[in-house]
Amino acid sequence: MAEKRKLIQYANGPSLEEINGTVDVPKDKGFFKTLLAYSGPGALVAVGYMDPGNWSTSITGGQNFQYLLMSVILMSSLIAMLLQYMAAKLGIVSKMDLAQAIRARTSKSLGIVLWILTEFAIMATDIAEVIGGAIALYLLFNIPLVIAVFITVGDVLVLLLLTKIGFRKIEAIVVCLILVILFVFIYQVALSDPNWGAAIKGLVPVKKTFATGPTIGGQTPLTGALGIIGATVMPHNLYLHSAISQTRKVDHSDEKSVAQNVRFSAWDSNIQLTAAFFVNALLLVMGVAVFKSGAVKDPSFFGLYQALSDTSTLSNGVLIAVAKSGILSTLFAVALLASGQNSTITGTLSGQVIMEGFVHMKMPLWLRRLVTRLLSVIPVLICVMLTSGKSSIDEHVALNDLMNNSQVFLAFALPFSMLPLLLMTDSATEMGNRFKNANWIKALGWFSVIALTFLNLYGLPGQIQAFYGDKITSAQTLQANIISWVLIIAVLALLVWTLVDMYKGNERLKTELAAEHVDSTYAHLAKLSAEAGSSEEFDKEATEERNAEQR
Repeated sequence: MAEKRKLIQYANGPSLEEINGTVDVPKDKGFFKTLLAYSGPGALVAVGYMDPGNWSTSITGGQNFQYLLMSVILMSSLIAMLLQYMAAKLGIVSKMDLAQAIRARTSKSLGIVLWILTEFAIMATDIAEVIGGAIALYLLFNIPLVIAVFITVGDVLVLLLLTKIGFRKIEAIVVCLILVILFVFIYQVALSDPNWGAAIKGLVPVKKTFATGPTIGGQTPLTGALGIIGATVMPHNLYLHSAISQTRKVDHSDEKSVAQNVRFSAWDSNIQLTAAFFVNALLLVMGVAVFKSGAVKDPSFFGLYQALSDTSTLSNGVLIAVAKSGILSTLFAVALLASGQNSTITGTLSGQVIMEGFVHMKMPLWLRRLVTRLLSVIPVLICVMLTSGKSSIDEHVALNDLMNNSQVFLAFALPFSMLPLLLMTDSATEMGNRFKNANWIKALGWFSVIALTFLNLYGLPGQIQAFYGDKITSAQTLQANIISWVLIIAVLALLVWTLVDMYKGNERLKTELAAEHVDSTYAHLAKLSAEAGSSEEFDKEATEERNAEQR
């Protein structure tokens, strides 16, 4: 009788074993045919860069500071391309995802700490997806928010269906949903007739981009920039990309095959992240050109939906004429629902990657999704219930604040994915001389990691203060600053622990590889001795081996 399969199992095999190496790729074919075969994982990664958490930050940035923050979106996207390239390369070359690679070089206790920290980050992004999905259902079908929140749990059934149709089809569905989102915003921005010259000029950063004044709508250029950066670069995307880059078949004994995989994975990732850049840029342009300056008083999804159907907030006659039909607001809600469903797929896969990698625990994707979603639903339901007796505006503001404040966990988790990734891809021991980071990539990588870590920690006091609401007292400000400094010290201490463990792990790996090399060399020499049949010929072969080794 077959043993009954357990829901939760021990896992210490290939990353996402069910789909690892399942997609065939052509050899010696044309560029575009080969690129098509490798296209897909980049789309799943790009989803994280255009999820509901990005929307209000980009639109509000456009409303408050016109095109000033366009350069921040561009810089965030370029940094994302660099980090995702390194993540994919790590997975392809080492045959381990980022979580597995970190866990192999750190202690069990640190592995558990990093797992919990990353789970909180995934839960924070899931809260944004719950809120976005529930609001989209409410706006499209007038479903009460409490019921809509519970309906979002049902997306686990969608995921269960997707696991049965094959990974290539999942990639195709994700691409289609991205195209829906892109079409909606292109259409709305095209109607607004923006000042493209000013938009292009905004791509160049200036001193004002990170200025601490003026304050408009409770936001400075610096806090707006920090919000965009925090919403753009997601830690779980690095774990995800290092895993799904391994879905293509590759012959690791053939360096040319590995190099082809790295090259086309980079092309795929950069193309899809370019699409994500355009979505985020279009969102900012919407804030500038679709609405009258300062017209959007409520930056929540409810407020944006209402503003797209309110002719008094729109910037020109064409938009006003279209808005009267309700199509602008409806398309916005459709894009919001598509974004939430896309993030469902990628968030679940990311969660499975970090669970298997850090704590060697595996569960079915539908169960993983159900657990994460139920945990994410709890704070959303509490928020909805606490504001149910208040005005609709209070309810909308509370949900928007919950979504924005939950993103604070991303600031904690991001350095613990970026730093190990950079250290490992810089190392010839890990990657080999051919695939380790080039000097210019190494320099840009360290600049990006240090800059993002600094900006995330620098913006932490403001994020903690946001938990106290708009009317914060001086005593609450002091309390928030104390909490922030305690958290910053804790993050820095944990970073030191991670770096020390990573260094020790890397040294251990060097020793193990050296020992394996010595063993294989002696085994080869013994084989030569047996085949040679004479000590003189063996000595000659051994000398040649040693000389070759020295060279």
